[in-house]
Amino acid sequence: MDGALLDPSPWMIGPFVLLLGCIALGPLAWPKGWHQHYPKVALGLGTVTLLYYWLGLNATGRIAHTAHEYVSFIALIGSLFVVSGGIHITVRGEATPIVNTLFLLIGAIVANLLGTTGASMLLIRPWLRMNKYRLTAHHVVFFIFIVSNVGGCLTPIGDPPLFLGYLKGVPFWWVLEHCWPMWIVGVGSLLGIFYVLDRRNYLRAPATIREKETGTGEQWRFRGLHNLLFLAVILGAVFLERPPFIREMIMIAAAIGSYLTTPRAVHEANDFNFEPIREVAILFVGIFATMMPALDWLQNHARDLGRPTPSMFYWGTGSLSAVLDNAPTYLSFLSTAQGMVAPAVTLQPLQLALAQGIPPDPTSPEPVIREALRAMAEYFPEELTNRQPVLEHLQLAVLLASPNGELLLVAISIAAVFFGACTYIGNGPNFMVKAIAEHQKAHVPTFLGYVFKFTLPYLLPVLALTWWLFFR
Repeated sequence: MDGALLDPSPWMIGPFVLLLGCIALGPLAWPKGWHQHYPKVALGLGTVTLLYYWLGLNATGRIAHTAHEYVSFIALIGSLFVVSGGIHITVRGEATPIVNTLFLLIGAIVANLLGTTGASMLLIRPWLRMNKYRLTAHHVVFFIFIVSNVGGCLTPIGDPPLFLGYLKGVPFWWVLEHCWPMWIVGVGSLLGIFYVLDRRNYLRAPATIREKETGTGEQWRFRGLHNLLFLAVILGAVFLERPPFIREMIMIAAAIGSYLTTPRAVHEANDFNFEPIREVAILFVGIFATMMPALDWLQNHARDLGRPTPSMFYWGTGSLSAVLDNAPTYLSFLSTAQGMVAPAVTLQPLQLALAQGIPPDPTSPEPVIREALRAMAEYFPEELTNRQPVLEHLQLAVLLASPNGELLLVAISIAAVFFGACTYIGNGPNFMVKAIAEHQKAHVPTFLGYVFKFTLPYLLPVLALTWWLFFR
């Protein structure tokens, strides 16, 4: 049944919902037990779905396609994590509000090169050290807002949801071309708010302490800069698609080379270990497996949800990204948008005809068919020439070529990245930053304190402003 349109039972979405619920609530309700048993939960629920697709739907091709996407995803995330862990930055001890603001701006830019995970792991320790004499909760939270989330919306490397979109066929530079205005508004607004808060905090510190700290303490120092070469290799590999798995092999090789050539002292200075990426790898095995029924069901039934609007997709994607993981949320709404704008049931006959060498009718009375042919020639010409069109690419091409569909994808992309900052569980780096800050004895708000003291009064107005300017 690999060539047929899959229509899984809606009941099989249950393991996906259950796994996301466990990820969201497990660390809060059962912290010690969850850390010990989360591999069993993720792998167990993933196995249930895989058996259903293998034995119930005979969809081995769908399983293989998902497995390839998972390997590509974890190869990028893991290699960036390892390489960033081999670079250690020592900074001067004191930082004025303007210096702090510039540091966060640089972090927002770096997030698009190293990913939000890599940038967060690279910069959080020097950030804590440079503010050590007046470190408060807003330093930690706004670092999460800007560096760990909002800053990384300009490239597919920046945040996991966008890289998954790239794997699905969204052109690499499409994100930068369409999302830079939202990046300026989001990052600029948060930096402005941070500056006001940080200046108040700075002026409250006694002048004698400020004078003592200014220009003293540690000096700027960079160790492990040879890892920039490995970083360049990883970034170059992103653009390689053939032969299969060459991209992933190069990334893994770069990570191994970085780890072996980085002095132990640098890793120790960064408190580097593999536990964070191990947790991400295990959880996402379950997420990638269990989300297959949700994505396939949305492909078939998206039209039943009503007329698509940018506001609906912005707030829908954002609301779920805030309380669940933003990567699968992005994929779910991407599938919904594809199903609404370009229904799979309408495009499958075109896919089969092209694969069989039957010349398509450019004057077809069905507008989606005409749009798909034009869009495939623009975005996936090789598939059209080789008569090997992928159904998802047919749908995505229509989405990208349609002004309304394009705006839906922008809304999904921005919401998944921006709203991931709303809670500690919205995006992977958030919890990593929290753990490191606690280890450094920084004051870190509780889960509810984070939401009520920072998300609602500071981040939510920025999210609403972004919606009002671009998606209403």
